[in-house]
Parts: sequence; structure tokens; C-alpha cells
Amino acid sequence: MGRWTREELEEAFENYQKVGLQAGTSGDWNPWADLFTEDCTYVEHQFGTFGGREAVRKWICGLMAQYPATEMKYYPIEWYVIDEERGWVICHVWNRLTDPGDGSLHQAGNISILKYAGHGKWKYQEDVYDRQNMLKMVEGWEQAKAKTA
Repeated sequence: MGRWTREELEEAFENYQKVGLQAGTSGDWNPWADLFTEDCTYVEHQFGTFGGREAVRKWICGLMAQYPATEMKYYPIEWYVIDEERGWVICHVWNRLTDPGDGSLHQAGNISILKYAGHGKWKYQEDVYDRQNMLKMVEGWEQAKAKTA
């Protein structure tokens, strides 16, 4: 048996998703950054590796305040796996843009690896995705939005 129960891991991951939705829809990413430990590591394959909660906060708050991230408000989880022995959650996340006005869906996926630290906090996250897929998604969204303008 691992350090944490499956129930605690499920609750922490459910909260992670809830806070992520609130951050995406409100534009305030501070509560999301607060889900990480002070000494966390965040690996983002395009933007680099961030050491510590405040570095994650500075990066995520700055990034998500810029277009097109301001239009990426939803992050539904398609599937996830919990490794109770290690305290890890591995999931497939859809990075979904808002409706461009025609009802079409524009999203691109990534795999996130989260390592739990206890007390509702995460000590590690790594996001793995294809940058070209993200760019194609945004281009398709912009084309759809232009048609509805």
C-alpha cells in the first residue's frame, strides 16, 4: 500500500480539476498555483522547467493572460490512471478553446503526469503534447471565428 489512500488521491485530483476549471473561466490562476508545494517542479516541454510554486505562478499567470490562452478556458479529463503505490496521477487532458460562435469544438490533447505530496498539494507536474497540434487547433478556431464575425 502507498503513502496515501486512493480516496485521498481521487479527492486531490478532483479538486485539481475543479480549481483548474475555476481558473480557466475566471482568468485567475493563483488558486491553481496554490495547489503545488513550495518546492515543486513543473516540466512544460515548450516553456521549460520551473522550480518552486512562485515560479509556476509567475509563468502560468503570465501565460494565461495572453491570447490565445485567454480563449482556452476548459480542460476536461478524458481518462486518468492513479498509481496508489507512487501517489501519481497520469491523465489525458483536452485543452479546449471557447465556442468560436458556430458551435464547433476546438481542442488538443496532452498527457499530464502529477506526483502527489499530500494535504491536497502536488509536488510535480509534467505536460507532454505536440505543439503543432496545439497550433493547428488555434488556427482552426481562428478560421471558424472569422466566419462568424
